[in-house]
Amino acid sequence: MSTRCQLRFTDEKTDRVAQVYRHSDGYPEGIIPLLEHLQELLHATGTHRDSGYAAAQFILIDKLRYIERTFRCQDGLYSDLPDSVEGVLSPESWEDLERTPSYLLGHGVEDPSCGIHGDEEYLYIVELPNRSPFDEPSDWQIKISEHCGFPRWDGPTEDAFEVADWQFEGSLADAVEKWGKDV
Repeated sequence: MSTRCQLRFTDEKTDRVAQVYRHSDGYPEGIIPLLEHLQELLHATGTHRDSGYAAAQFILIDKLRYIERTFRCQDGLYSDLPDSVEGVLSPESWEDLERTPSYLLGHGVEDPSCGIHGDEEYLYIVELPNRSPFDEPSDWQIKISEHCGFPRWDGPTEDAFEVADWQFEGSLADAVEKWGKDV
């Protein structure tokens, strides 16, 4: 069963929001290491910009990791999948296969004003500090909801982020201490 989640990337002291849906592995142990890796990569490369960029890079990194894991699969189950990025991106590679390329599924860019679908189990808010690309890196602030601690199918899902019960509020570094290091 999938553990769905929504992540809202926000910019400190602004009303900008970029919201991402993730279909699986949405529990803190799956999300926090990915956010840590993303923050480190953006800081190391000087590519930290704003919430929209961070959300897009989150999806990119997550997709690349999935594709890389697929290439490394040794059990023969996926032996008919393309074995290169070029192959993965080529429609012709998929014509004779009877499966949906899962790398094209699993994420969505959401309209924050619409709330959530209602089947998510976790909500995250990732607040990025306002900074210039030339500033010293600073830690992101994170909120993680209680498991299903917000309105779901039977509630006003457009208000889910506003009324969620938060199990964690603090820095990404503190979240990493609690939920583990990079996977």
